[in-house]
Amino acid sequence: MSVLDFYGENVFSIKTMRSYLSEGAYASLSKTICEGASLDPSIADEVADAMKTWSMEKGATHFTHWFQPLTGATAEKHDSFVTPDREGGAVCQFSGKELVQGEPDASSFPSGGLRATFEARGYTGWDPSSPAFIKEGDNGATLCIPTVFCGYHGEALDKKVPLLRSMAAVSKQVCRLGKLFGIKDEGKAYATLGAEQEYFLIDKDFYLDRLDLLQTGRTLFGREPSKHQQMDDHYFGAIKRRVMEFMCDLDAELWRLGVPARTRHNEVAPAQFELAPMFEELNLAVDHNMMVMEVMRNVADKHGFACLLHEKPFAGINGSGKHNNWAVAGPDGKNWLTPGSNPHENAKFLTMICALIKAVDEHADLLRSSVQGAGNDHRLGANEAPPAIISIFLGEQLADVIEQIEAGGAKSSKDGGTIKIGVSHLPELPRDATDRNRTSPFAFTGNKFEFRAVGSSQSCAGPNIVLNTIVADSLDFICTELEAAAGKDFNEALQSVLAGIITKHKRVLFNGDNYTAEWHAEAAKRGLPNLRTTPEALNVMKTESVAALFEKHGVLSRPELNSRYEVYHENYETTIGIEVSCALTIAKTMIAPAALAYQAELAETIEKVNVAGASNEAAKGVLTAVCAETDKLCKGIAALEAVQGDAAKSIAAMGELRAAADELEGLVPFDAWPLPSYAEMLFIL
Repeated sequence: MSVLDFYGENVFSIKTMRSYLSEGAYASLSKTICEGASLDPSIADEVADAMKTWSMEKGATHFTHWFQPLTGATAEKHDSFVTPDREGGAVCQFSGKELVQGEPDASSFPSGGLRATFEARGYTGWDPSSPAFIKEGDNGATLCIPTVFCGYHGEALDKKVPLLRSMAAVSKQVCRLGKLFGIKDEGKAYATLGAEQEYFLIDKDFYLDRLDLLQTGRTLFGREPSKHQQMDDHYFGAIKRRVMEFMCDLDAELWRLGVPARTRHNEVAPAQFELAPMFEELNLAVDHNMMVMEVMRNVADKHGFACLLHEKPFAGINGSGKHNNWAVAGPDGKNWLTPGSNPHENAKFLTMICALIKAVDEHADLLRSSVQGAGNDHRLGANEAPPAIISIFLGEQLADVIEQIEAGGAKSSKDGGTIKIGVSHLPELPRDATDRNRTSPFAFTGNKFEFRAVGSSQSCAGPNIVLNTIVADSLDFICTELEAAAGKDFNEALQSVLAGIITKHKRVLFNGDNYTAEWHAEAAKRGLPNLRTTPEALNVMKTESVAALFEKHGVLSRPELNSRYEVYHENYETTIGIEVSCALTIAKTMIAPAALAYQAELAETIEKVNVAGASNEAAKGVLTAVCAETDKLCKGIAALEAVQGDAAKSIAAMGELRAAADELEGLVPFDAWPLPSYAEMLFIL
């Protein structure tokens, strides 16, 4: 069967709904989806009945409002279509009211003080811009309806509401700029996203034997294997057969859900892989990425794997991120981050570039805050991911143009040229206008900006809420300046505004190696923030400037912003607390007993050797080493227990405890060590 025969078959797409809706209802709903028009409530019952009919034909017995609370995961409560009749039988019903609005209990979801525990009422509301889909199980299927989640007074309790608000904010300003450029098209402007997803696969049996992976998503102990990624032989290498079988099934499942999975390959570390989709409208892309993470775990389980989405499941080797490729389409239907073929198109493009320079420089700390998290703290700045210092990479050609604008106007452009291979029978390859800088947290890559600091387990909603909002704010500034210059030559006015932005904000531009100590020193001289930890990053959310920014563009009210601070702060503290408790349990009940048992075995051996009158200096040396590290382990346990409850001190104490445990792993016999090793988990697939 061709992929074209089943692509999107589990999605109530525009194509599908044409067969189930009347002409009028179809036209109305299509306009809402494609053009952002207001939803006509009069068609709700017909749409609901169509969804029920379609989904039941595919085996669905239940429906659910699928939403994204502040837990960072998705949530769902299933209700059946079945309603008893008065004759001892049943009918299947699904009303427009049930489609449009639901009422899950809001009291047990994190709200950061927006809702009291006794105030349980919360509402889910249908988001027609993201199509309903079917989630299949072994014994049935469920119709999933993407929704927003809000409180009794309309306060946002999820990630989708502020995302949609931020999308509206950036759309408003892009359309405003479009009018200044004389664009007559009536189309909508919207942000787009392509979210690359990195992940690890390990054998499920090893996973089940690692309490730390089960409880925290990462290994709290583990000695670095002799070979891991030093040979650079895993990246883009041949994919193992068992992994390929998983990937093929994963692609098929995602394609059936309309997720445009495109690229699959081995990543840098052994047992690490990546999936990348095609670009989509931002809201749908975020929903799809949440689906990707769930489907990955389910398909992995069927193949005897465990899928690890933690940012740093294994210490000492490459961690996992989620490259957030962001762009914006204008009301003319074009990507405004694509260099144009004429001066007018390039003026639009350069205006967007300057808007992003201003946005990132003014709000670098807020961008860093948007990727906060205990897991991501292990990854950022670890020479595998961008540092916590947020800077922009433009590439040589675009940087040259920016310098010319600042100096008075761009007159020329460095040609990307061609790449000469040096083999006569191979063609010359066109060179892109910019190289890739894998060390930059925010890099221009030809027709988009790649925000590389997003963690692999994180929802893309948070970073894009911030990105949309700060770009909207920059565009608002530019439009206001240009509108104030009405009557003057537009090109001269634009040149003046862009030159001013570059002069004021060029400190955020850096085309070099972001990992070097020299750059960190230079960034400090430039005054760029370097928020290394989640607590530092979270404090940004408490500032007046951030509250005013979100309030100005209608993205988050002050109470909603504060609630998010409280939720994320509690999540960080709770995560560290769980890791501490798990580390103590493993150290006390698994590692220490194994070490002590080996001590006893060595002591007995030494005693027997003494009786035999043979030399036992080597055995004594091993016993001395084991005793010393076991003593360190026990002291480490006591030290960690003493600071339990203090996140910063606990992190340091866990490091000391781990160091002793990992040394012991190199001394205790392999078959006596209670945990699967890194070598086993990373290479036995």
